Amino acid sequence: MRKNGIAIIILLILVVWGVYDYTKDNGTPNEQTSSAGVKVGIKKGDTAPDFKLLTLDEKQMKLSEFAGKKVILNFWATWCPPCRVEMPHMEKLYKDYEEDVVVLSVNLTQTEKNQSDVIAFVEDFGLTFPVVMDIEGDVATTYQIFTYPTTYIIDSQGIIQEIFKGAINYEIMEKAITKVN
Repeated sequence: MRKNGIAIIILLILVVWGVYDYTKDNGTPNEQTSSAGVKVGIKKGDTAPDFKLLTLDEKQMKLSEFAGKKVILNFWATWCPPCRVEMPHMEKLYKDYEEDVVVLSVNLTQTEKNQSDVIAFVEDFGLTFPVVMDIEGDVATTYQIFTYPTTYIIDSQGIIQEIFKGAINYEIMEKAITKVN
């Protein structure tokens, strides 16, 4: 009985240590930082991780192309009801703030039945902002997308200022972009 108790205590200590080691932010030299010295990550205050994806017309587009502009980075899927509700708000904001704000829409293509559904969706909703396809799911993995839609508000220096999980409307988007530089 005593040996089992000691084994359980040792096991618990190892589990707690493992969880702590996995979750701690220890600032190791392997941690990426931006040119401005800000940690690259997916939390508020981090520099948004750059990525390169194809647009619907198969041109490469990188997040870093929009340096110097405010960016609304939106992750969505055609089959997602809240995404469908959000898209007209996103399009209106894009048209109203086209000079100052980039809307970059990342379709989580790996979750779609086929790519033609994405094209039909964009046409049906009359979307004019850039739409890129995350075919392999690599960007969704980097940004740890588990909620559809998820929206990042990124300032002109590439720093994440807000994160919204779930659909947001025009007023929320407008408020978020007007308070960042």
